[in-house]
Amino acid sequence: MRARSLIFTLGSCCIASLASPTQVVLGTSQVELQSSPRQLYGRFLHITDIHPDPFYEPGASQSSACHRPDFKDERPAGYYGTPYSFCDSPFSLTNFTLDFLDEHWSSEIDFVIWTGDNARHDNDDDIPRTLDEIYDLNRAVAKRMEHVFLKKGIPVVPSLGNNDIWHQNRLSAGPNEIIEEFSSIWSAFIPPTSLASFHQGAYFSTEIIPDAVAAISLNTLYFYKKNHAVGGCDYTDPKDPGTIQLDWLEEQLEAYRSRQMQVWITGHVPPSEANYFSECYPRFVELNLRFQDTILGNLYGHLNVDHFSFLDADEINMSSKTSSRGTLFETLIADFSEIPAPLEDSRYDDYAVVNVNAAIVPNPYIPSFRIFTYNITGLSTLTKDIGYDPYLQTIKATQRRRALNHEQVRTFKKPKCEHKKFRNAWRCQPHKLWHSDSKSPSRHNSLWSPLGFAQFYMPRLEEFDQTHNPGFELEYMTFPLSSLHPDEETQNVTNHQYAIPLQLLPEELREPGAVESEYTPYELDDLTIPSWLDLATRLTKNKELRLRFKEFMYHGGVEE
Repeated sequence: MRARSLIFTLGSCCIASLASPTQVVLGTSQVELQSSPRQLYGRFLHITDIHPDPFYEPGASQSSACHRPDFKDERPAGYYGTPYSFCDSPFSLTNFTLDFLDEHWSSEIDFVIWTGDNARHDNDDDIPRTLDEIYDLNRAVAKRMEHVFLKKGIPVVPSLGNNDIWHQNRLSAGPNEIIEEFSSIWSAFIPPTSLASFHQGAYFSTEIIPDAVAAISLNTLYFYKKNHAVGGCDYTDPKDPGTIQLDWLEEQLEAYRSRQMQVWITGHVPPSEANYFSECYPRFVELNLRFQDTILGNLYGHLNVDHFSFLDADEINMSSKTSSRGTLFETLIADFSEIPAPLEDSRYDDYAVVNVNAAIVPNPYIPSFRIFTYNITGLSTLTKDIGYDPYLQTIKATQRRRALNHEQVRTFKKPKCEHKKFRNAWRCQPHKLWHSDSKSPSRHNSLWSPLGFAQFYMPRLEEFDQTHNPGFELEYMTFPLSSLHPDEETQNVTNHQYAIPLQLLPEELREPGAVESEYTPYELDDLTIPSWLDLATRLTKNKELRLRFKEFMYHGGVEE
């Protein structure tokens, strides 16, 4: 009974992948599956932490991970999931989410960032996870992602999560059996040019807009403190898988920068001193800041909490500063309060932005996904085949000229480096030239700059069942109200690119004229580094805004 549920509940498109040990699509890549260039819409989807559970039973008790009934439970498992619980996603929720995205968003986006954890948690001692189950769940979700997006010409960029492996969190250096299996499961998503790096460590890069924008999918498990199978990027061990991955990341960024391309960095576990090994983290920060003119931003999942943070040049210093040991919310606000105000333009060189998305799984909050909007203004042909677009070529030529004048060697306070204990630390090694530019897309609203995002969620999850269909609703947007509709100069433009398609907005926002809305608390003109720093500073000064930020972090639930 359980096996049949696993095979059939995720839909007919997945039966083949679940019925056979592997489903290899030989000789195909994301580019080859795109039969013709698609129009660029200037939007992409970030989805993370789906956690489908083949043993989920509606009506079961939360104490059993929603696997078995207990009539004493006052709030049994719901049909589409159990909000604010430690239960994973029923297949009904997984299927509905992908069907919803297929119906409402697959014709409105350019690519998909999918940041891991597509198997259930190991939270039921009576039904321990197996590696075959983990593979089957990942294979089933991958086939649905391929069906919903990739076959329509929409690139999908997956990342390995800490629950996508067995044992949880533990992954040794590649090549190994787990990585080889995922090279099969994700064969349609990994371009042939990235197969070598994927076999080596389950990381890869792909051009999501050819010759213009790339995504680098990292295997963050090699940086993750809870992975005791690796050495933690020790400077004295060049064969450590974390060190090898960072070497590869540096090469990728150099190569994309030499072609004047922009890059999104994606992965599962977000970078922080709390999450990453002490030697992995500063080197990762340094690479982000060194290539600030090339990196558009960082996108992660794992924590199931909607928030943002910064990678800060101060974190490369050998200082005695310690991070806050409060809650995540308290730590973020404490970090934001240390941002100097006002910031001089040169100080923007010292920051990079990390965005962490909420999860589909209602564990421990409620289902959510995010739609980003980015700048495509100026392109004369809104297709992915834009390599010879005149405006793009002009932008690249300007970037080549500016790159020659925006390199600097940074120096940091390193008094501890004189001690023998720290001489082999990454922080104590000579730094290379940093590339920062106040006119780069990460700093200044220009071609490819992130403009904003809209967060969608399912606030009434418990109300839905076989007779009451679920639905995702807009939770909030980062945009100002004024950006939702064309202004006087563009209102007669027939191909105006709306930040969010009007039919997907609440009715009250579908017509111009609104002067305020609960859906637009931040009013950010864009998502460049200066805009994020400005929001962080406002959060420390405005109590009402700070409370809204906390509410969005936990969807109204209690901080775990």
